[in-house]
Amino acid sequence: MSRSALRRTASVFTLGLALLCAVPAQAELQLTAFRQMVAENAATDEALAAFYRARDFDGLWAGSDAAAQARRNALLAAFAEAGAHGLPAATFDPTVLIARLQAARTAPEQAAMEVELSRLFLAYANAVDSGLLEPRRVNGNIRREVARRDPVDLLTGFAGAEPVAFLRALPPQSAEYARLVTAKARLEATMRAGGWGLTVAANRLEPGDSGADVVALRNRLIAMGYLAPTPTRSYDSAIEAAVRNFQMAHGLEEDGVAGEGTIREINTSIEERLQSVIVAMERERWLGDDRGARHVWVNQADFTAAIVDDDRVTFRTRAVIGAVAASRQSPEFSDVMEYMVINPSWYVPRNIIVNEYLPQLQRNASAAGHLRITDSAGRVVDRAAVNFSAYTARNFPFAMHQPPSRSNALGVVKFIFPNPYDIYLHDTPARDLFSHEVRAYSHGCIRLNDPRDFAYTLLSAQTDDPEGLFASHLETGAETRVNLDVPIPVHLDYRTAFTDVTGALQFRRDVYGRDRDIWQALAEQGVVIPAVSG
Repeated sequence: MSRSALRRTASVFTLGLALLCAVPAQAELQLTAFRQMVAENAATDEALAAFYRARDFDGLWAGSDAAAQARRNALLAAFAEAGAHGLPAATFDPTVLIARLQAARTAPEQAAMEVELSRLFLAYANAVDSGLLEPRRVNGNIRREVARRDPVDLLTGFAGAEPVAFLRALPPQSAEYARLVTAKARLEATMRAGGWGLTVAANRLEPGDSGADVVALRNRLIAMGYLAPTPTRSYDSAIEAAVRNFQMAHGLEEDGVAGEGTIREINTSIEERLQSVIVAMERERWLGDDRGARHVWVNQADFTAAIVDDDRVTFRTRAVIGAVAASRQSPEFSDVMEYMVINPSWYVPRNIIVNEYLPQLQRNASAAGHLRITDSAGRVVDRAAVNFSAYTARNFPFAMHQPPSRSNALGVVKFIFPNPYDIYLHDTPARDLFSHEVRAYSHGCIRLNDPRDFAYTLLSAQTDDPEGLFASHLETGAETRVNLDVPIPVHLDYRTAFTDVTGALQFRRDVYGRDRDIWQALAEQGVVIPAVSG
């Protein structure tokens, strides 16, 4: 429905007071009845009751004055765009609401619609501002705290604001959110035009191949925008380059060969890609706008960690994240990095001690000899004097740690943002893991491929010689804490869909299955994608 049509049809909700001007007593009775019914309808919701009580139960939406009409028109126009934000369009369907507004003739009916519009306004404002879902309820490893705006403040703020501007300011104002909205619209347009065509039947295609499967690959790459139109039926240099570009945009090994993994991603439907974009929009709403002028961004699905300055990535490195088992997955949350530790000791987490090392010690007291075992007073325990078989995971009384060394599990540096999950970023001597395409191997902490350069970039904000400062501490061999003069926000996130600065979409695999859980929860709330094959 067009905005002009919305304005015309929404203007009917006027309480009919103009028709009652000739009978002032009757108008006053109707207005009193309206206010009483507003009070009754709002009574079951504490926030609505407080808002209307503060305005003596005057309507926010009802009335023939220009302000009330402007609020209605702005709200209905915003509702018409709910689907563009990946929200349940049916919940905010303006045509349904307009029909209900037109049917509301009596004071009780209009009072009911008055309160209903406020309820829907709050539902929309919360959803588009900070997300439709509660992250922890969707997946226990999404431990993000979402900042919800006070409902009375929302209503009061809207009542005193220019309505269109207020509603436009509700969604995230980040460049990434705007690019995702645009990308979603672009994918939907492609889907309406027929999608990406037939999938590729072959399991593997490489340069020099030809035939129907290469044609299917060619056509799909053209439809996706990775290849300029060409009549070739052979896997030539143009197709090879297009495959490399596709692989780069999907976090795959960039070898130019359409192997099983690459073809699986090429065959992923446009509907599934749309789901990923909508989930990314929901995640962007959870995160909010204030990430910090300088911040650390870890995209677990991309296996990377980056330092971002004023929305520009100034450093990026490969990362290893927690293993796929639920108990070892890296959680999602935001915190603030306060310091780094050079030449760190590794204090073994309790769950690793009792689940991994205790069984080894029960078989052989000399196992894990690189670790020191200490009692509650911090004294080193003589392994030969302990009967490890006498203990269980519940009553094992000892701690374990690895002193600083070049072979330490944390390498030469760790980066600390104190949090209840004991998660941090760190170096590692296990260098071979960074060459893997999927890098999910840790117990939950984030391992960095280039930890020293990461440290230099952080320290560059507080010294002219970050490498020298780092080296001076490293050479002592002693565990040393180096505070950051300005603490830095850290965001451990998980994006299977994101954009680059040009707006081009990139996709990653859902290694933890979290986006699948989020999409299912969004679908249960009424978010839908048109059923078009892609």
